[in-house]
Amino acid sequence: MDIRNVAIIAHVDHGKTTLVDCLLKQSGTFRENQQVAERAMDSNDLERERGITILAKATSVVWKGTRVNIVDTPGHADFGGEVERILSMVDGVVLLVDAAEGPLPQTKFVLGKALRLGLKPIVLINKVDRSDARAHQVHDEVFDLFSALEASDEQLDFPTLFASARQGWAATSLEAEHKDMTPLFDLILNHVPAPKVDSDPTFRMLVTTLEADPFLGRILTGRIQSGTIKPNTMLKALNAKGEKIEETRVTKLLAFRGLERQPIEQAEAGDIVAIAGFKNATVADTLGDLTVETALPAQPVDPPTLAMNFMVNDSPLAGTEGDKVTTRMIRARLMREGEGNVAIRVRDTENADSYEVAGRGELQLGVLIETMRREGFELAVGRPRVLFQTDPKTGQRLEPIEEVVIDVDDAYTGVVVEQISLRKGELQDMRPSGAGKTRLVFYAPSRGLIGYHGEFLTDTRGTGVMNRIFHEYGAYRGPIAGRRNGALIANEKGIAVAYAMWKLEERGPMFIDPGVDVYEGMLIGEHSRGNDLDVNVLKGKQLTNIRAAGKDEAVRLTPPRKMSLEQAIAYIEDDELVEITPKSIRLRKRFLNPEDRKRAKKQAAAAAAE
Repeated sequence: MDIRNVAIIAHVDHGKTTLVDCLLKQSGTFRENQQVAERAMDSNDLERERGITILAKATSVVWKGTRVNIVDTPGHADFGGEVERILSMVDGVVLLVDAAEGPLPQTKFVLGKALRLGLKPIVLINKVDRSDARAHQVHDEVFDLFSALEASDEQLDFPTLFASARQGWAATSLEAEHKDMTPLFDLILNHVPAPKVDSDPTFRMLVTTLEADPFLGRILTGRIQSGTIKPNTMLKALNAKGEKIEETRVTKLLAFRGLERQPIEQAEAGDIVAIAGFKNATVADTLGDLTVETALPAQPVDPPTLAMNFMVNDSPLAGTEGDKVTTRMIRARLMREGEGNVAIRVRDTENADSYEVAGRGELQLGVLIETMRREGFELAVGRPRVLFQTDPKTGQRLEPIEEVVIDVDDAYTGVVVEQISLRKGELQDMRPSGAGKTRLVFYAPSRGLIGYHGEFLTDTRGTGVMNRIFHEYGAYRGPIAGRRNGALIANEKGIAVAYAMWKLEERGPMFIDPGVDVYEGMLIGEHSRGNDLDVNVLKGKQLTNIRAAGKDEAVRLTPPRKMSLEQAIAYIEDDELVEITPKSIRLRKRFLNPEDRKRAKKQAAAAAAE
């Protein structure tokens, strides 16, 4: 059977997963009356809740006797590592662009990667049914982007389709009949080349993704480079240097058929398959016959730019909600994540109970923490910090700079420019994008953008859209002011009392409800001034049997500021931690005792003076 391997790439929210849904339905993969969830490819709970794709997933459909393997990729820059690996597995890409928003930073990132690999994209202008769609203008912008990324003449001659994935049609022009996805299927068959395979009969395959199955163990997915494979065959795994890792028997050979993986008896070169049976082989390793001595070249992945410390939870309430609390468990889980996810790097620190986890951005690390939390882990995490580099020629300190593209109503452009300038961002471009909106492009240090997103939504009344992507390592931009307000810190362990919180309301907004367990050193609110304040939230009303002349005042509390995980991580300072358990997210000081905090502050001041 003829095979085509194609990846769907685009910026976040431009409709990749919806398009895959549509292709699956129209290719006859599902029965007529089969109940299928919307965005069927987003299979795990976090993806469905957040409405984003986190893991790249493969599926396949049959069209006119040809098997089309389709890979759905994430759109967020934080999960760019998934896209980079996947592109080495396919022979063509469908680039989706929103007909209203046009090309955005992640469009540029994924397209650049695809062009460097020599792939010839198909451009699909999606969401042309939107009221603010400007399909032809966006088409011109895409062409400009191709030429800016130095595409070859062959790549510049890209075919274009106009589509509405939600309505389930694609057409060669806006005037053409809006019927179904046949034009896209036909274009994939005609434009995407059949897989290039070696004539060598020995089996070789590069591993691009890894996942763990409770029944089958480690499952390695990749595209077969040469030869054929059957279950029960003996294979060996080689690392990038060509060193043998292990030899084992293939226990299961699986292929992607619709939404399921089905066992097959034989697979040929060019097909995308999953193999079970290996215990140590991982991503970027080569699987091959016992005669194979050289490894296949793997695609390099961009380095991480942000790091966080993951620690054992040592608060007074530790171990009350989660069942995975020990250093050994946390370490094993992080190492497993670092093995399967190429964009994450885990290393030990001087402290035996703490590990440094480096990744692409706050969202990626936030998703990892949320996943661990749902698995029953308890842990504490510190403030994210950027990973600096040193220029080898000048010895100058370099820091990660991001390209930030902001679409905002004209009325709020002033406040956005001011806020990003305070964070050492530099305005590169400012142009009207129609419908009373302005598009702003900045180059800003990642350091300054940590925790800015929540503030940005407040400043723009929730109407602004911000997109970020790593641009380069640039010169260090100098100190950036952090949080201006101090914290209200509980000074005793016990249960928070409404009366005490009511008396403290003038001191600043609260983070907790009454009746919640608190402990010494826990952050219970934000101080209205710049210094930290130890407060008593356990103090009840003194009751007497003498009736007061005045009437009792009713205790009316302002609702507390409840933070999500990402907001809590962005809010904390260097001397604070976020305590994460399956049921709660608490903010706390790194040192719970006030005397220890004073001592640490003095030591830090003395070290800075030296």
